[in-house]
Amino acid sequence: MRRLPPAVLCMLLLLCGGMAVAREKASIVLGLHADMSSGSALGGEAIRRGALIAISEINAQGGLLDGRELELVVKDHHGVPGRATEQLPELASTPNLVALLSGPHSPPVLRNLPFIHDHQLIVLSPWAAATDLVHHGRTPNYVFRVSANDARVGEFLVAQALARGHRKLGLILERTGWGRSSEKAIGEALARRQLAPASVQWVNWAEEDVEEQVAALERAGADTLLMVAHAPEGVGIVKAVARRPPGKRLPIYAHWGICGGDFVRQVGESLSQVELHVFQTYSFLGARSARARAVIAKYHELFGTTSEEQIFGAVGTAQAYDAVWLLARAIQKARSIERPRVRDALERLGPYAGLVRTYQPAFTPSRHEALEPSDYTLAAFDARGVLVPSHPRTSP
Repeated sequence: MRRLPPAVLCMLLLLCGGMAVAREKASIVLGLHADMSSGSALGGEAIRRGALIAISEINAQGGLLDGRELELVVKDHHGVPGRATEQLPELASTPNLVALLSGPHSPPVLRNLPFIHDHQLIVLSPWAAATDLVHHGRTPNYVFRVSANDARVGEFLVAQALARGHRKLGLILERTGWGRSSEKAIGEALARRQLAPASVQWVNWAEEDVEEQVAALERAGADTLLMVAHAPEGVGIVKAVARRPPGKRLPIYAHWGICGGDFVRQVGESLSQVELHVFQTYSFLGARSARARAVIAKYHELFGTTSEEQIFGAVGTAQAYDAVWLLARAIQKARSIERPRVRDALERLGPYAGLVRTYQPAFTPSRHEALEPSDYTLAAFDARGVLVPSHPRTSP
């Protein structure tokens, strides 16, 4: 066998060494699996922007695991659970994939919980709120939430409506796992007070004419509406209420789904004709912490905005930002991107001062919910269509 000249052998060794280094420094992949082009596309984009801001900070500080950059890969499921099911095998097999961020919709995750756990796929939810997303009984649990929990949101919305003097609460909900999760939570919150819904009405996805449902709530004597819907369905509900005479328009307390789409433009003048309160957890308006100022500055730099009022889907952006930083800390703690090890590390993080709150810590082995009811607040749209906190919570 012919021996290679020493110079050639040396060059080959150097090339092989360089390739090995390159392989060792391959990017760590974080997926975003969300609606990026349909009714809640703005929610998916808000999450993407929050993730990209966190990733830019992490990479600017030297990356993870001795210099590996974090990379975001986006997959659009249009909010359709079946499409999410089709896409998950490819996502799960992506080289160096450590976790997925979910989108505003709960059903794409709920339907695929068996696959997620069979393939040890870490899912971080920065928006979706269905209770069973996290509380599903599987052990070990691979779903972590940096968002609200419907069980607690139901209690919050009921308490807010009752505190304002309403007693006959009518429910109008989208006919999905998220809507059913919210119906259960609101019903239980009312039952604890020896109350029951005046009526429960359901709206299908993309259903524009909801006149019949609103009329049924009126006939049942509802004095306010609790609304759980995404933007397309929310537009129809608000327009139906706005068509009533001024003295007959029921106030609406809405879950945050309407903030994930082009709600303000689509609802038009009807917005100013209805009393609409919207559940939220975070606003960039008035945020004064050093971290908030840095995130706002980076947002303007990356996305060409000039004012905090231009940051849409604030809850998705802020919660995705925190979720990515918590994941980064878990990767560093695990010294690995092996998903079972990172999952375990997420349950054992120390205190962390994030954007939405200071986590003490974010998760434990028995708790995969990072936010608390103290993070909940209501907001309302001003005359320009900007969502402004009605009772601002203290931002970190």
